[in-house]
Amino acid sequence: MGGTALASHPYISGPGSVEQMIGYLRKNFPATVTSETVKKFSLAPNNESYVINALQFLGLIDEEGKRTEKGHDVFVLSDPDFAKGFEGLVKEAYSDLFEIRGDDAWSLDRQALISYFRTTDKTSEVIGGRQAGLFRVFASLAGHATEDKKTGGTTTKSAPKSKTTKPKVAAEQKASPDVQVNSSKGGDGRPGGGSDMSLTVRIEINLPANGTQETYDAIFKSIRANLY
Repeated sequence: MGGTALASHPYISGPGSVEQMIGYLRKNFPATVTSETVKKFSLAPNNESYVINALQFLGLIDEEGKRTEKGHDVFVLSDPDFAKGFEGLVKEAYSDLFEIRGDDAWSLDRQALISYFRTTDKTSEVIGGRQAGLFRVFASLAGHATEDKKTGGTTTKSAPKSKTTKPKVAAEQKASPDVQVNSSKGGDGRPGGGSDMSLTVRIEINLPANGTQETYDAIFKSIRANLY
């Protein structure tokens, strides 16, 4: 558009290069801007023509690359006046979109824009996405930065994964043996001599229900170390 209806809206794989070019032009807007001008800034290698097409679409330069009067008038403005002036250029260039959606067009999410451009220009999903990306760059420069809406209106963060810690064998977990001393008794019921004395050791071990093989090995190793 930019004064004349075009068959399709501009697009580019890296819309950031168009934003950078506009930044350079705000500092110095030469009388003529061509693909060679874009190339000197090392922007959009092999895609310089897409940058030029975007500038022409906004009416900043004409078909011959010459700077337009309205483009110059806006680009000499400082913030926030520049954003307001640039907003007017975008609304004029995308007049078809604003005629349908009004000022709501500024806040349309990426998918809604893709759907509009694909329907209007009969473009593919990829090209529609690039058209949407470029429009959102223009919207941001016009002071209407937007963010994609989240599904369901809310964003849920996944709970952090808990680290599995292996149970440690504490000193309290060591088996506590019960020692019982049995001695043989004489015929009169009194304890007999020391030579008939015997020693019985009974060990009870409470193993944790959720323990691992490593836990059990550690417990038995502790028993061996303390009893033998």
